[in-house]
Amino acid sequence: MVSKILISQPRPTVMEKSPFYALSSTYGVEIEYKPLIRTVGVSLKEFRSQRVEVLDHTAVIFTSRTTVDSFFKVCEDARITIPETMKYICNTEAVALYLQKYIVYRKRKISFADGTFTNLLEQIIKHKNERFMLALSEPHKPELPETLTKLGINYDPVILARTVAADMSEVKPSAYDVMALYSPSDVKSVMENFKVDELPVVATFGTATLRAALDCGMKVKASAPSPEAPSMAKAIDIYLAKMERGEQIDDVEVKNDEAKEEFIRTQQNKLQKKNRSRAAAEKK
Repeated sequence: MVSKILISQPRPTVMEKSPFYALSSTYGVEIEYKPLIRTVGVSLKEFRSQRVEVLDHTAVIFTSRTTVDSFFKVCEDARITIPETMKYICNTEAVALYLQKYIVYRKRKISFADGTFTNLLEQIIKHKNERFMLALSEPHKPELPETLTKLGINYDPVILARTVAADMSEVKPSAYDVMALYSPSDVKSVMENFKVDELPVVATFGTATLRAALDCGMKVKASAPSPEAPSMAKAIDIYLAKMERGEQIDDVEVKNDEAKEEFIRTQQNKLQKKNRSRAAAEKK
């Protein structure tokens, strides 16, 4: 039976609002929150070494609040005044609202997706004539920059933050029955501190995290997002329910997201047709 679960996220401010709070009540398990990584912004020197000029761009793509903080810190240190015409594309509404810390929130300047990769691409394509700065953390998933290149989007990637391992001296894997990992960096941090045979069952969030965990030989028994488990909490809920029923639980395997691949191909074809039509019209 499962009695203790490690969630590699910061402890919620209001525990009762956490999706894991219901799990602890339903199954009588103890939930412990412990970030396994921390993210730090790059210095002005590191930013300048990438030779990317902020004011050469008309829009910025943000996928995290950390890169938002680092972007405006770098601009402040470099005495760069961001024009009011600058547009911002964010992967979630939470990141978009966080921009209010630095700018006046206006709908004409800020667009945001629903947290899915395909919806973020849709928001970017709506503004395809902009020159984008893609704010990234290191390490990062190559999926977004690779797809933007496929689609012929005019963008420059720039590393604005780096992920480093947190202090794990007090973490003892044997004390847990499940470790919930949210990023490939979580996986890397765990492997830098422990042997794979010391680890309990692992739950992962995101395909990249799942791949990283499997490549390291971790025993993954729960994974999100998926149609039946859109969140980590739901994935663990399903796992715990199966455990209570005494069901055999197979190891999770990586599955290709055919819907996402088809979406990318469709968007690529649409943009190519528009570009051909525009080129033909200019020749007339």
